[in-house]
Amino acid sequence: MSDATEPATDVDNVEEVDEVTPAPVMYGVPLTDSFGQAVVHPSRDEYARVLREAADDGFTVAVDVTAVDYLEFDGRTLPDGVPAERFEVVVNLLDIGQRRRLRVRVQVPEGEPVVPSLFDLHPGTEAFEREVYDMFGIEFTGHPDLSRILMPEDWEGHPLRKDYAVGEIPVQFKHVGAR
Repeated sequence: MSDATEPATDVDNVEEVDEVTPAPVMYGVPLTDSFGQAVVHPSRDEYARVLREAADDGFTVAVDVTAVDYLEFDGRTLPDGVPAERFEVVVNLLDIGQRRRLRVRVQVPEGEPVVPSLFDLHPGTEAFEREVYDMFGIEFTGHPDLSRILMPEDWEGHPLRKDYAVGEIPVQFKHVGAR
């Protein structure tokens, strides 16, 4: 009786498979998975179109818009063909009817930190985009009032950029009288 722990293979009849599985896409842009959540990676030129198509597909709630400064971090993963830039704008969307989430990650270069505003599609993003502008210096074209929202209007710089000087901001306390 022979040992059947390994299947017999006829080496002469094995075909070499040269097929490459195509990378997954959604709305015509690369699609990845992050802990079970779908993540799309449009370019800045594709950003507004992808968000419109996602809204037409049921992703009608923009939960938030934020940004990340990757100045000193090279460990992020991006799909092939998506070049890493210093900044990344991240949008989280919900499809309440189908109970789905979608994350949108768009790379934004340091030399031209500009992306289209989502305000016309998702009016609730107005304050989120102002915060990203205020803290990171990323501009949103077509935004109705792209002005500072957290820092004073005369503040210089963008405090959440990784190259922003660390320092102290004096805290002003209101004088409280005797009780």
